[in-house]
Amino acid sequence: MRADTAAGTVLAWDLPTRLAKWLLVALVGLAFASKYYGDAGLVWHQWNGLSILVLLVFRLLWGVVGGSTARFASFVRGPRAVAGYVRGLLRGHPPHYLGHNPVGALVILGLIGLVGAQALTGLFTTDDIIVYGPMTPVVSDETMARASALHQQIYPFLLGLIGLHVVANIAYSLVGRDNLIRAMVTGRKPAAGFVDRAPATPGSVLAALACLVLAAGIVFGGIALAGGNPFP
Repeated sequence: MRADTAAGTVLAWDLPTRLAKWLLVALVGLAFASKYYGDAGLVWHQWNGLSILVLLVFRLLWGVVGGSTARFASFVRGPRAVAGYVRGLLRGHPPHYLGHNPVGALVILGLIGLVGAQALTGLFTTDDIIVYGPMTPVVSDETMARASALHQQIYPFLLGLIGLHVVANIAYSLVGRDNLIRAMVTGRKPAAGFVDRAPATPGSVLAALACLVLAAGIVFGGIALAGGNPFP
């Protein structure tokens, strides 16, 4: 028996996955705050958006080369798995997953998509007064107007999905088989019979650092190569 299993817990989330999760939470929160408080030119707001883009690109890369429970191939499942999980949930006996369950995986993909769309549209957003996103120098007024409108329209959907994610995690931690919030902090879950493989296989810290450097190069280098201003 492995030592971590014998101790009563198994690894569920490696350190880079957990750091990316909580950094994204902090950055999204700061982005919301900087939009309304003490940032007239939205300089910090733009830096928040660029940092979020770097972190999202990192997460996409880490979803390919990261730890076993971080890889999209390990937790993104088809409609049959989603339906099976929902049936089990309605009966009070959902399948037990070490990583994301099929419904949780859909929420994660939705969050990545909405946060990414919010950050990308922000690159092209302007108020026509003092705020000009990093990519506004190279696009038309029509594109800026459309991006600015989308940036506002995505906002309530993003807030709603974040709220749903928070409520679901709190509810599952209180009445479910796992304390998901604690697991995302400590990286561990109580040993049990999981549908997916347990314990998780952690990703390399060096690989995580390489993904982070590559993600920063993709975001800032891509903006510069496209003729934008990567440093607001």
